[in-house]
Amino acid sequence: MPEVLNRFKVGDIKSRPIVIREHTSVYDSIVTLFLEDVGTLYVVDENGYLQGVVSRKDFLKTALGSADLHKMPVGVIMTRMPQIHFVTEEETMLDVVKRICEHEVDSLPVVRIEDNQNLKVVGRITKTNLAQLLLELSEGR
Repeated sequence: MPEVLNRFKVGDIKSRPIVIREHTSVYDSIVTLFLEDVGTLYVVDENGYLQGVVSRKDFLKTALGSADLHKMPVGVIMTRMPQIHFVTEEETMLDVVKRICEHEVDSLPVVRIEDNQNLKVVGRITKTNLAQLLLELSEGR
């Protein structure tokens, strides 16, 4: 199985990233999470560079507190670098499986490392992407 997963690159399997800005309210971010039907949002700056990651669990912890979700920016609760795990388009799906299992996350931002070492968000890879790949392989596609 490892050799099969090594044949597929992240760039071939990735899906569209769902991004927000750091100043977006927690409330509006939660609405985006549900409207887009995803478990993780990627926080980017005006150039699309990765600034943070925020998940359902982050939102739940915040919503259970006494904070005003309409006034609190998502930048207050997001996970920032260097605690963010990511992949590039050239990595293999085996790399993705290892990283998702090792870090116990539901998705990873797919980034392109630019000249100035900024991470441009170009996609996302999720457990669902992996499941779809395995289903297609099992059906001979």
